[in-house]
Formats: sequence, C-alpha cells, structure tokens
Amino acid sequence: MPAFFIKQIKPICFFLCCLPLVYLAVLFATDQLGANPIERITRFSGDWALRMILITLVATPLQRGLGAVWPFRIRRMIGLFSFFYVSLHLSSYVVLDQFFDWREIFDDLIKRPFIMAGMAAFVLLIPLAVTSTKKMMRRLGKRWKQLHRMIYLIAALGVLHYFLLIKAGWAEPAIYLLVYLVLMLLRVPVIARRVR
Repeated sequence: MPAFFIKQIKPICFFLCCLPLVYLAVLFATDQLGANPIERITRFSGDWALRMILITLVATPLQRGLGAVWPFRIRRMIGLFSFFYVSLHLSSYVVLDQFFDWREIFDDLIKRPFIMAGMAAFVLLIPLAVTSTKKMMRRLGKRWKQLHRMIYLIAALGVLHYFLLIKAGWAEPAIYLLVYLVLMLLRVPVIARRVR
C-alpha cells in the first residue's frame, strides 16, 4: 500500500465516516427527506450505526490477512463514529419522534422488543466510547481488551434490533446477519488457539 495512503489514513477515514452525515444534512437542507422525515432520519442513522459497528469488526481479520497495521489505526475512530451514529439514531427517536415523552418511551421499551435490544446495545456502547482514549487503554491494561470484546455482543444486538424492527422485506437485515456471522467465523481459529 502506498506510503502516502498510510500516512493520511486517519484523515481519509474521518472524511469517509462524515459522508453519511453530510448526505443527511443535504437531504434536510434541500427538503428531500420524504413524506416522513423523522422516520427517514431515524432509519438512516440506524443503518449507518450498524454498518459502522460491523466495519469495526473487519479490522482484526483485515490486519491478519494483510499483515498490515493500518486497520488498527482507524478502528478506534470508526468505533467512536459508531457511537456517534447510534447516539444520533437514539436522539432522533427520543427528541424528534417522542418529544421527550419519557412515559411513552418507557412504554415503548416494554412493549417493543426491538427498542429493548437497541437500547441495550447503546448502553453497552457507552463504556467502550468512554474508555477509547489512549490514557484509558494504559490504565485498564489487559482489562481494556476484555471490555472492548463487548462489541461482538453489541453487533449481535444491533442485528437483532433490525430483525425485530422489520415487518416485511428481510433481505437487508439478512445481509447484515450474514456479514456478522462471517466476521465471527473468521475469529474461530484465534479463539481455538486461545482455548488450547
């Protein structure tokens, strides 16, 4: 891989991760969010939140396959963008859809399993985002890796959230599930070595 690309990998990654937000802002500014703009914002941010979470899981097999360090250099940034898009997704529901009606939100949480799964994923993401700094990595030591392995559960909850949300048209959530399963299968040899 060209040395210039390796040197500029973080700015390039930051730019690419911002593109969905820029696209959403353009749709909003040009009044192209459709008949139900709140639902469009919520779905759009949710889709990108799940995509970013799955992309973070690509870093390890990519690093092992290429023998390169650069996937690890951008994994933390993508993880933080995952948290950002999940927060945007949740905020669009709480602020735009429910207008801070906490009683209605609580009722939704009890009645709708997909909201429960999504909320659980968000809560589990918080400690990962808080401990994403280099200072926290040094402070936690080996415990940092153990904590951040929760991303596997978070990704599973994200896929489950999508499946429970959809009432028809299972193709897209099925693709996310397939990607998740493939990424987990790629980790089986590593897990087997650890067990031995």
